[in-house]
Amino acid sequence: MCRIPPKKSSVRPISASTSELPENVRSFWKWLGDQGVVSGKSAAEPEAVPEGLGLVARRDIGRNEVVLEVPKRLWISPETAAASKIGALCGGLKPWVSVALFLIREKYDEGSSWRVYLDVLPESTDSTIFWSEEELAELKGTQLLSNTLGAKEYLENEFLKLEQEILLPNKEMFPSRVTLDDFIWAFGILRSRAFSRLRGQDLVLIPLADLINHDPAIKQKTMHMRSKELVYIQYDVNKSNAELALDYGFVESNPNRNSYTLTIEIPESDPFFGDKLDIAESNGMGETGYFDIVEGQSLPVGMLQYIRLVALGGSDAFLLESIFRNTIWGHLELPVSRSNEELICRVVRDACKSALSGFTTTIEEDEKLMKEGKLDPRMELAVKVRIGEKKVLQQIDQIFKDRELELDVLEYYQERRLKDLGLVGEQGEIIFWE
Repeated sequence: MCRIPPKKSSVRPISASTSELPENVRSFWKWLGDQGVVSGKSAAEPEAVPEGLGLVARRDIGRNEVVLEVPKRLWISPETAAASKIGALCGGLKPWVSVALFLIREKYDEGSSWRVYLDVLPESTDSTIFWSEEELAELKGTQLLSNTLGAKEYLENEFLKLEQEILLPNKEMFPSRVTLDDFIWAFGILRSRAFSRLRGQDLVLIPLADLINHDPAIKQKTMHMRSKELVYIQYDVNKSNAELALDYGFVESNPNRNSYTLTIEIPESDPFFGDKLDIAESNGMGETGYFDIVEGQSLPVGMLQYIRLVALGGSDAFLLESIFRNTIWGHLELPVSRSNEELICRVVRDACKSALSGFTTTIEEDEKLMKEGKLDPRMELAVKVRIGEKKVLQQIDQIFKDRELELDVLEYYQERRLKDLGLVGEQGEIIFWE
C-alpha cells in the first residue's frame, strides 16, 4: 500500500476558474473509485494545472494525515510485467526495459485493464529526449546536449537489441508494431513518473501518486494543507538542472541546481599510469574522475588531490614510490611543487576556455533573451541551462586563475618537509648550526 502523506510537500493556491476536467481524467478518477482508492470523502482530487494535471486538496489536511492510499496491486513494476501476457519474454530483460515493454503493449491493447491510466499519460514531455534537432541546436555547447544525445544513442542500441531478440521473433504477442518512438515514449514516462527505492521496489509507477507535481520552494514538512490548494513535492533534491531537464523537462532558477561535471583521467600513455591508478583506487577513485562543480560552492572533495596526482611527474615522481603509498593522498591535499600546481591551473583553465568556446552566445546575450521574454518553454529551458553552465565554467576558471596568482607565495612539499625536519624556519629561512 502506497500512502501519500503531506510530508516534504507544499501547497499552492489555484484559480477558482479551473476548467472542467477532460473525459479521460474523469474516467481515470472513476476507475480509481471502482478500485476503492478514492471516494467522495477523499482528501484530494485531480485538477487541470499549468503542468498538465495535479492534485488539489478537497479540504484542510492536517500534518501527518494520509492524503491518499494506493494499494500495491495497482503499482506497475517489473513484477507486473513478469505476471502479464508478455511475462515469458521479460525474464532476461533489464527491469526498466521490461516495464517499458509492458507499457507499450498495454498502450496498444484496447482491452487493457490499464487503459484508463494509460489514457492520462502524456504522449511526450518537455524532457530533452523528445526535442527536435532544431530545438536541440539551442543546447549547443552544453553538457545537457551531450547527455541527451548519449541517452538517445543508448536507447537506440537498447531498442535494436530488444527488436532483434524479442520483438521480431514474437510479433504475434503485440497488437501493433513497436517502434523506437514507442520505446523512447516509455523511457520518458518512466524517467519522469516512476518512483524508486520504495519498499524494496527499485522501479515502480503508481497511478494517482504520479500526479503530484514539483515545487522548488519546498524545504521542510508543511504543517497542513488548506482546501482548494494544490499538493506539491520536490523531486530529486540533489539533481542538477541538466538532470532535471533530461528527466522531467524543467529547470529551476536556484543556482545550487547549476553544475558542470569536470572529467579528468589518468592517460594510459603516462609512464606512471600503474602507480597513479593504484593510488587513485586506494582512495575510492579510478582511472577517470568525475567532479560536479556547483555554482557558488567550493570545489568537490578530492578534486585537487586527483588533479595533482594526474599531473605528477619529473622531480615530483618520487612521491609515487611505494614508501609514500600510505601517505601520498594526504600530501596531495596541499600543493606539491610550483610546476605541478602551475600545470593543473593551466590544464583546467584551458579546459574551461575550450568548453566556453563551444557556446554560440554569451551570458549577457542569454540574459537579455530571458529579460525580453516571449520564449516558449523549451527555448526558455535551453537558455537557462546555457546560462547556468557558463556561469559555473567561469567560476572554475576564476578559481584557478586566482590560484595562478598565488604560485609564488604558496608553500610546497619540499618546504613543508624541511620545516618538519627543523631545517627551515617559519619565515622560510634556512637554519644553520655552528
